[in-house]
Amino acid sequence: MYIIVVGGGNVGYYLAKTLLSEGHEVFVLDKEPQRCNFISEQLGGVCKRGDGCEARTLADAGTERADMLIAVTDEDEDNLVSCQVAKHKFNVPRTIARINNPQNENIFKKLGIDVTVSSTNLILEHIEEEVPTHPLVHLLTLKGGNLEIVEIKVAPNSPVVGKRMKDIAFPPDSVICLVIGKWGAHVPTSDTMLEAEDQVVAVTKPEAEEVLRATIRGS
Repeated sequence: MYIIVVGGGNVGYYLAKTLLSEGHEVFVLDKEPQRCNFISEQLGGVCKRGDGCEARTLADAGTERADMLIAVTDEDEDNLVSCQVAKHKFNVPRTIARINNPQNENIFKKLGIDVTVSSTNLILEHIEEEVPTHPLVHLLTLKGGNLEIVEIKVAPNSPVVGKRMKDIAFPPDSVICLVIGKWGAHVPTSDTMLEAEDQVVAVTKPEAEEVLRATIRGS
């Protein structure tokens, strides 16, 4: 695959290094000449100074033949613009954007970015037990970007505790596919009863996440 990485900081550098080691063709764009020189010295001339938000710079990088563009700068706005230009002007099949402010995640998804990666959310998800205010864990974004697999824990005071699946008003764009409880994991039926501390795995649309979380956890 030909992959363009916008942003040559530590994330972009190690990402490019790993992708090259896996046999991909990689080209890095960064605004800082010293950073470009460093990356080229380390990885073999795969970095060019330029603004990944500019169509001309992307054209010079051969974006029209790229299979993927990954924007990992420190600026969310730059990452969004780079991905949008790549997708809409150069028809790049897959765009991935790093998000520094997790509040921007829904905006990126609504504007057509295929995959968003929020380091803040990833950290919170991995320490979910210690951060009860962040109870929804993203497990996987399905190809196409319009469906996600998420995991939500049933809170002890949730209104769904003791209710059967058929009596719970889940959002129409969500499907409960697995319940993991004290008796093990099982595919739920309409008569499955949810208990406190159950882990519920669901397939849902990104825009239905909050409603699903509120339904399972309670407002």
